[in-house]
Amino acid sequence: MSERSKSGRGTPDAIVIGASAGAIQALLHILPALPQDYALPVLIVVHVPPGRRSELTALFAAKCRLPVAEGEDKEPILPGTVTFAPPDYHMLVETGGTISLSRDEQVFFSRPSIDVLFESAADAYGPALVGVVLTGANEDGAQGLAAVAQAGGVTLVQDPASAYARAMPEAALKACRAARRLSLDGIVAALLAAGTR
Repeated sequence: MSERSKSGRGTPDAIVIGASAGAIQALLHILPALPQDYALPVLIVVHVPPGRRSELTALFAAKCRLPVAEGEDKEPILPGTVTFAPPDYHMLVETGGTISLSRDEQVFFSRPSIDVLFESAADAYGPALVGVVLTGANEDGAQGLAAVAQAGGVTLVQDPASAYARAMPEAALKACRAARRLSLDGIVAALLAAGTR
């Protein structure tokens, strides 16, 4: 973990992103903008239907300069990588810096759940975490983003006016008053600033 500043907020160690309806378009705006030498791991939950193979890793691996993979149980979280939660599994961050996969109950009818990833990452990284909620049609991610804020992390939300589906960013802004409401370009700029060493 990074050294904490006197304010309690250190240099970020990880990014967590959650999205649902409209996720691919939003992520295609963000992830290809991250440079090859980006210093942080990026962990992502997108609501995908269970029972079929996700095409997210193949799609984004072809578009991104960073390595893109699907999370595997007990796998170490590495800097400069993009990791998507696999279909029908919750993806969690363990305190030792590894991924854990779970088949626990759905949250907001979803597995993987954004809340589950964000809450576990907030426990593991504390103030050295950046949480981002993008477009989506339910409230998953709102409580998780509030947990990131409570742990002292940075919280960013896509401006609902620019989102394909407004419900998720609106719920996140309501639950997390500290969150910054940004355009997709604003989110890119914030992530570039966080991951530049």
